[in-house]
Amino acid sequence: MNKRAVALCGVTALAASALVTSAGAAGAETGSAPSTPRTTAVTWKKCATADYPTLQCASLKVPLDHHRPHGRQITLALSRVPHTAKKSQGPLLVNPGGPGGSGLTLAGFVATSLPKDVAAQYDVIGFDPRGVGKSKPALDCKPGYFNPVRPPSVPTTKAIEQANLKRAASFARACGDKYGDILPFIDTVSTVKDMDAIRAALGAKKLNYFGYSYGTYLGAVYAKYFPERVRRLVLDSIVDPTGVWYRDNLGQDYAFHARHQAFMAWVAKYDATYKLGKDPAKIEAKWYAMRDALAKKPAEGKVGAGELEDTFLPGGYFNGYWPYLAEAFAAYVNDKDADPLVEAYGNFAAIDASGDNGYSVYTSVQCRDAWWPRDYRRWRADNTKVHEKAPFSTWNNAWYNAPCLSWPTPPLGPTDVTNSALPPVLLFQATDDAATPYEGGATVHRLLRGSSLVVEQGGGNHGITLSGNACLDKHLATYLASGKVPRSGGEVDAVCKKLPDPAPLTTKAASPSATSSGTALHGLLGFRG
Repeated sequence: MNKRAVALCGVTALAASALVTSAGAAGAETGSAPSTPRTTAVTWKKCATADYPTLQCASLKVPLDHHRPHGRQITLALSRVPHTAKKSQGPLLVNPGGPGGSGLTLAGFVATSLPKDVAAQYDVIGFDPRGVGKSKPALDCKPGYFNPVRPPSVPTTKAIEQANLKRAASFARACGDKYGDILPFIDTVSTVKDMDAIRAALGAKKLNYFGYSYGTYLGAVYAKYFPERVRRLVLDSIVDPTGVWYRDNLGQDYAFHARHQAFMAWVAKYDATYKLGKDPAKIEAKWYAMRDALAKKPAEGKVGAGELEDTFLPGGYFNGYWPYLAEAFAAYVNDKDADPLVEAYGNFAAIDASGDNGYSVYTSVQCRDAWWPRDYRRWRADNTKVHEKAPFSTWNNAWYNAPCLSWPTPPLGPTDVTNSALPPVLLFQATDDAATPYEGGATVHRLLRGSSLVVEQGGGNHGITLSGNACLDKHLATYLASGKVPRSGGEVDAVCKKLPDPAPLTTKAASPSATSSGTALHGLLGFRG
């Protein structure tokens, strides 16, 4: 649910007073002069953290409305890990997805996760997109919107349905009342133009870009608007741009259900540990019985049916969470102990102020970007049909997006990202990804002529590079170092085996530590994006 690691909020708070010279040099390949006049200088300050001691921070003013460049200005928060090699390949702008995800800490993660000799060639640049985090103004339409306990997601009664509809409408109304002058400019295309303003302010003729999840759509739209300014483009876990956003969300529902069933099969494999049985279907029935019970009596007044779905949804993004979710599941079913479940909710699903901000931007972008049905009867019919085959999170996802039913700003319409004017582009996609199903990667591979698609066969995680798979990371490093991409002449250019699924915990723990690259990455990417 766009929940991000708390560390994201602390990047600029640690800023020191010493100034660092802005790096405008982009090397021979990108040039040192911007292709458009630089209107704002970027002044970098130290904002080191324990994990990222060379991290720097800055801010950049951009127009709220890019059609009125001298009108009202807003501020973007930036971060940087500067290059250390003698020759720079220019800025590598990174984005974790969302919409609504903060990218400040991601710059440090990418710079330290790439091979040292590759990272040394780039100024790795993170940013909080307009409306997000440390950028100003930052949106927070209705603080506490996700406070427990919400109405159950599945509308088994008219009262539950109406409660969810009223709740979603209240959020849309609150956004319009609070940010009516800003909402028309919180959208993908405006963010893409901000990205080009960042490029220009850094003094680079061309931009290198690396995006995860929704960040892949940002990258594809940037390439559509500014194809001549793309130098390298990496897209990992790819949004289907032909389905934004209503159809894409329905597609997610089937994929998350399949991923939840994979988790049930994993629990069955380790019956000796969890004692929930060896039949995945029967284990799944126990999970739905748990949901029904929590709908009637929320655990400790905090975890109802909706909060349970929120808690287990992250397992659809990253299987590293499965052991922790299984522990909570087993404790509730076998021992009637809700404490581990409540603790898991706090670790994986509870929404804080940064989560409120992320959701405010998520809805603002998705509802503004594309057309959504305005007649709830269409939503009811479509989600009822999907729920019959995919009951895990269909209605949870529907209500998450339901503010778009009555969003106060009209839709712009999606961008056709078809492009034949780009240098080689590198795409990464797992076959069993739930958040961005495989079809998205295959579609973008067709639409971006000359792109190369690297597939993680059997992989189900969302965000697969810099997450422990050496095969995938080798392709990434080669491309960033030299621009070379794999070519097969077929629909897929290279295939990597998935990483093994996790094993049960050897010691009790409520949540995973961030010591592994996979856990660290997924803590930054968050959920719902």
